Amino acid sequence: MKINTEYYHTNLQKLPATGQHIVAYQTDNQIVVYQAYKKSIADFAVKHQQLGGSEFSYSRMSWVKPNFLWMMFRCGWAQKENQERVLAIWIDKSDFDKLLQQAVLSSYDRQYYENHEAWRTELETKEVRLQWDPDHDPYGDKITRRALQLGLKGRVLEEFGKKDIRLVEDVTDFVKEQCQFVAAHQLDKLLVPDERVYKPADLELCKRIGVD
Repeated sequence: MKINTEYYHTNLQKLPATGQHIVAYQTDNQIVVYQAYKKSIADFAVKHQQLGGSEFSYSRMSWVKPNFLWMMFRCGWAQKENQERVLAIWIDKSDFDKLLQQAVLSSYDRQYYENHEAWRTELETKEVRLQWDPDHDPYGDKITRRALQLGLKGRVLEEFGKKDIRLVEDVTDFVKEQCQFVAAHQLDKLLVPDERVYKPADLELCKRIGVD
């Protein structure tokens, strides 16, 4: 696995406890987002290093999550049906920022939109949904900090799935290994990706999408 890891309790000390933050594994130029799929879709993605195949639909919205533990909550540590394989998808930070630039919040918030009509117009025309949800600890319990996920559809999803991806890694074995420590309540042994806060350089963008 190309992703560097560290102990969960060590990583916990590096991250803010509150606020809305993009928490992700990253290098100088790239960032990792996660998706979980059934075996056939995951096999195609790893083999071809892009999303596709007979069982993947580009006509539906597809959600990506930068935060590892939020992905583990969503897929049940790779135990939920049709989410048995977890993929780490590497993309350039510049392409990730483009997704953020095209995003509309999935629900209306007067803090970020002039009025409900302005939000509705963006919702109908933009192909990226941005959602802030409670982040989760390894057991799946909500924590105070909020995590971001992005829903992609249409042309944006096609560009992401076929052009933007730099690497697809199957990290399912790692997920299953770490799940054993969670099940045994041995968080002192739990390893997670060495994630940290990512903040786009465009401060106006951060303000518009609610990044603290």
